[in-house]
Amino acid sequence: MTQNEILQQSPQVLIEKYPFLSSFFEGQHWMSGLNPAQSLAELFVLIDEEFAEDQAFDADAFIGQLIDFITEMQAFIGNDSFKVNKLTILPGTNKSGEPEGFEKLDFKPKTITSIVGPTGSGKSRLLADIEWVAQGDTPTKRKMLINDQLPDSVWRFSGNKKLVAQLSQNMNFVMDLTVKEFLELHAKSRMVSDADDLINRIISSANELAGEKFSPDTAITALSGGQSRALMIADTALLSQSPVVLIDEIENAGIDRKKALEILTGEDKIVLMATHDPLLALMADQRIVIKNGGIHSVIKTSSEERALLAELEQADNKHQKMRTALRSGAVLQRENE
Repeated sequence: MTQNEILQQSPQVLIEKYPFLSSFFEGQHWMSGLNPAQSLAELFVLIDEEFAEDQAFDADAFIGQLIDFITEMQAFIGNDSFKVNKLTILPGTNKSGEPEGFEKLDFKPKTITSIVGPTGSGKSRLLADIEWVAQGDTPTKRKMLINDQLPDSVWRFSGNKKLVAQLSQNMNFVMDLTVKEFLELHAKSRMVSDADDLINRIISSANELAGEKFSPDTAITALSGGQSRALMIADTALLSQSPVVLIDEIENAGIDRKKALEILTGEDKIVLMATHDPLLALMADQRIVIKNGGIHSVIKTSSEERALLAELEQADNKHQKMRTALRSGAVLQRENE
C-alpha cells in the first residue's frame, strides 16, 4: 500500500486486514482516547500539537514505519507476492565424477515426482540438495534454479522462509500439548488470521488419512505413528508456506497414501518422494532413478504403467480392507472368485 492509501485507512480496518498490526498500534500513545475507526489522516489532525512536540511525533515518519512493518511481517509469514512456479535442477556428477544423465529437470506445483534407487544410492543426498537449494557447493555439484533464475539468498539462509518442508517416516512428538494447542501454536507463529477455521480443516484432513480418528483434545504424545504423520501431512499442506514438500519413505506410515498426495498437490505443492513402493512410484508424474550417487535417468509415467497402477491399487485396497478387518477383531476369509 502507498502512503496515501494508508492514510485513508483506519487502524481498525488495517488490523482486520493485517492482524499482526494489533501489537503495533497498542504501543502508540498518541492514539490514547482517539477513535480507531477513524482514518489515520483524521486522527493525525486530532493530535494535540504540544503532545506531538513533546513525544517527537512525526506523521510521515509514523506512516513510513507502518509500511516497513507491514512489508517485513508479510515477508516473515510468507505472504509476499513471490511464488515458486517452477523449481529446476541442473545436473552435477555421481560418486565417480561422471555427469548425471539429464540436461535439466523441472518441477511445477501440483506435480508428484518419485525418487527410486537401491538403499545408499543417493536418494537422501538429492533431497538434501533440494532442501539446501544447492549452488554447486555440495558433493554432487548440482545447482537449483527458482522460476528459471538463480535463487535469492533468502531461500538458503532465512530462518522463516523455507523452500522445503520435509516429512519422514519417523515423527514423534515430545511437547505436552493437545492437537489443538499444537496447531494453535503453529498458526500463531505464522500469524494466521482465521486460525480456528484452518485448525478445524487440518484436523479433519488428518482424520481422513489416519486409520483411527483423533480429537482436537487428544494429547499429541498419545498419537500413534500413523496419526502423527497424518497430522503433519495435513499441517504441511494447509499451514506451511513452503512450496516444496520432500517425503522420505512413507510407505509404512499407516496412512492413506493416495489421499495424502491428493491433499498436498491440491494445495499447489511441488511433491517429491523417495520410495521403494511401486504403488507410490507409479502414482507420480515422473520418477527419478538414482544410481551411484547421481541421477541416472528420468522416466515419465507411461499409459501402460498407469494401467498397471490401477491393478496395484486394487490389490492394495484388498490389503487395506483385510488390515482394517484384523484390527476390528474379525476373522479373515477367502473371497469367492
